[in-house]
Amino acid sequence: MKQFHFALVFAALLVLGVSCKPKQSAYKQVYEAAKEREMQQSASQPTTVVKDAGALPPVEVSVRKEKVEAVYPTDAAGLRRYNVVIASLSVKLNAESLKARMENEGHTVILAQNEQGMYRVIVASYDDRDQAARKRDEIHRTYSAKGDTEYLRRTYGVPFNDLWILERQF
Repeated sequence: MKQFHFALVFAALLVLGVSCKPKQSAYKQVYEAAKEREMQQSASQPTTVVKDAGALPPVEVSVRKEKVEAVYPTDAAGLRRYNVVIASLSVKLNAESLKARMENEGHTVILAQNEQGMYRVIVASYDDRDQAARKRDEIHRTYSAKGDTEYLRRTYGVPFNDLWILERQF
């Protein structure tokens, strides 16, 4: 009888121990599904190509339209129609960390969030599309001169080779 109770307690502990393990694959599936939804939405959104007249040769700039709101009330006044985005992150802490690093380099950074919950790290915001295009190119040149994209990815979390312009929808 004692052996039966011992086996029953052992089986219960075994079931309890196995059921409490976090399912990493479940987290990974949710993450991958969210990334896939974002990619599909980005692909389905209309993009406009603008030729920047201030640079030689002309640089094509991708413009995506999206409804975003400032994460912090202090950033709301600085959020204009055309925004230079250096990163799009799903985790707020990561976006805040990148914001702090860029502010240490002298940039005025705005965190905005779209309707799907993605955080857009914005380094410049303008009412004029051409100004935004020029700033995008300036940032690209500045950080491209610092070295290879792997160094930039390790240091800042982004490679600075995929800067884009976000046209804010109201």
